[in-house]
Amino acid sequence: MNRVTKPEPNARIVILTGAGISQESGLETFRDPDGIWAKVRIEDVATPEAFLRDPERVHAFYNMRRKRALTLNLEPNAAHKALANLEARWDAEVLVVTQNVDSFHERAGTTNLIHMHGRHAEARCNYCSHVVPWVGDMSVHDVCEGCGRPGGLRPNVVWFGEMPLEMERIQEALAMCDLFVSIGTSGNVYPAAGFVALVRKLGRGHTVELNLEPSTGASLFAESHYGRATEIVPRYVAALLGA
Repeated sequence: MNRVTKPEPNARIVILTGAGISQESGLETFRDPDGIWAKVRIEDVATPEAFLRDPERVHAFYNMRRKRALTLNLEPNAAHKALANLEARWDAEVLVVTQNVDSFHERAGTTNLIHMHGRHAEARCNYCSHVVPWVGDMSVHDVCEGCGRPGGLRPNVVWFGEMPLEMERIQEALAMCDLFVSIGTSGNVYPAAGFVALVRKLGRGHTVELNLEPSTGASLFAESHYGRATEIVPRYVAALLGA
């Protein structure tokens, strides 16, 4: 690994993670040539319009994704565990903002976490916005325990055309951070792809990209390290902690 710029011990850190950090745990990415969106049309399964048009098809897609994650007994990898270790040992706040809807970060031990695109293992009611844990199949016949109406339950994930979750909190953290690290992201999906530009505009935080290969916005980062997430993330964290 190239030289790591170490922040002050009291530096506030914001870490953005994407599909690349979970790929080595066995989950497919979305935008690779053989990824999910190369096999299924976004317009058919990942928009509010798709759910209104054909909710059975949308449920079938997400039921398959949820079941696959559960039946394969997939586990957090070394990159997830390294970030949890950083949060536990760093003297100041470490906030992980993930675009992923899996549960690897929390299972690895991360507690200060924002799922900006929601979670697979939850259901949300379109009628009353009630959110509940959900691990089995979901259908149009399920009844919301919040409002008692059937047909409104959907996966609690952010679809294309919808606003990501907790954006106000994320923007406040980016404005105050001293170090911004992007891990395993393509740099194609906004608003997350614009986080590095926001940090640079404010002129406060150091910016770092950790990725398998340069992202679309790689030139915007002041520092970069490339390789497998399970190798470069633990090494980077160890360098920050002085190990």
